[in-house]
Amino acid sequence: MQADTIITGATVITMDAGRRVIRDGAVAFSGDAIVAVGKAADLAGIAALEVVDGSGFLLTPGFVNAHVHVTETLIRGFVPGDLPFDETLGRWVIPLYKDHSPAEQAVAARLAVAAMLRTGTTTFLEAGTVIAFDEVMAAIAGTGIRGRVGRWTEDRAWDPAADAEALTRDAFAALERDIEAYPQDGRRIAAWPNLIGHMTATDSLWWQVTELAQRTGTGVSAHMSPVAGDSEWYLAATGKRAVEHLADLGVLGPHLNLVHMVHIDAREAELVAASGTRVTHCPDAALRGGYGVTRRGLFPELAAAGVTIALGTDGADNHDMMRVMALMASLFRDAREDRSLFPAHAALEMATLHGATVLGLSDSIGALAQGMKADIVAHDIRRPEWVPLNNPVEQLVASADGRGVHSVWVDGVRVVQDHRCTLIDEDALWAEGQAMAQALLSRSGLPLVSEWPII
Repeated sequence: MQADTIITGATVITMDAGRRVIRDGAVAFSGDAIVAVGKAADLAGIAALEVVDGSGFLLTPGFVNAHVHVTETLIRGFVPGDLPFDETLGRWVIPLYKDHSPAEQAVAARLAVAAMLRTGTTTFLEAGTVIAFDEVMAAIAGTGIRGRVGRWTEDRAWDPAADAEALTRDAFAALERDIEAYPQDGRRIAAWPNLIGHMTATDSLWWQVTELAQRTGTGVSAHMSPVAGDSEWYLAATGKRAVEHLADLGVLGPHLNLVHMVHIDAREAELVAASGTRVTHCPDAALRGGYGVTRRGLFPELAAAGVTIALGTDGADNHDMMRVMALMASLFRDAREDRSLFPAHAALEMATLHGATVLGLSDSIGALAQGMKADIVAHDIRRPEWVPLNNPVEQLVASADGRGVHSVWVDGVRVVQDHRCTLIDEDALWAEGQAMAQALLSRSGLPLVSEWPII
């Protein structure tokens, strides 16, 4: 057997069907696909053009970030953390989003991609909040990451004078154009017909987007019920809670990824499970946002019912999926006083295999196995958090974080090496991002809120 590259002598968490963890293991790949995984001695006969000494590394599949706002990065740390949810969105986040120039959105997206790649994320599902869609797609196309991206899409006519039919028609036409321009045809970056969600889409748009996703083999991702406001609105407008209304519309199903889902009741959880709808939980965002997830969240019940739960980082404050895994493996143990809930291996499955399922890519990413994409993360285990190395899965989730990621391959291409992106000029990007953030925040007129003086 021949291969382009073999990484040998590493500890390998395969996430394969047997969930093997291989000490002194090896992974060989040619082109964009893995050709062999096993003990280093068993793969010693493979002739490879490049041999990488993996003796100081632990290998995992690339992480899948199933919910991330890639164009929020320039406002990192700027939005006050103690405001009510509606004020955070209405006065700060949405106006700041809409004030970005196309160039600023493009740089924000590249900053997010660099942060994800540097911490081991090789695939992401964008949250559906890109405004300068073509500019952002062009900006991230050459970074090496794999992603599914959606534009800012809503059509509810809050103004009685608005042309409601035109809003829906224009919103759907833009999504159709995106799918045509950026199809899932093997390219790493493709479009999805995502929705903002909450209560911003009409029933008509929900129906049309669902049909589009099913016809094109894509999917729909939408925010829903992080706080009580969504279901309160649906109860007042339709007489049913948010997920119950979506069920009545017939838009639930495996094509749909509902994000947050903190304020749902038992009946809504049953509808999600029965329909095969996927759920993405963003524990860092939920805790920082004070959503009440430890008191209200039904994620243990969703998991017990067989719902595919993936993980996401959400906003700009964190792009490190390893931090998210650590939270997922902790918060419900405390909330329910049950140490059996979401152990480390379950959190890792959510960040790899479940994320792949949400994106419809479970046959190609999420595991290190023959025939899968060569999306590989090499964690440097010559660091204090890794020594001694006893239980690799437990330590990956409980002890380590993304700062230990040394190298990353996507489709067999090394996109991070020695802790730096190989396809992104990081120094130029950091400088450009800082200058653009200062300009954006200065013209917003919003204050920098800090309890301590910044002089």
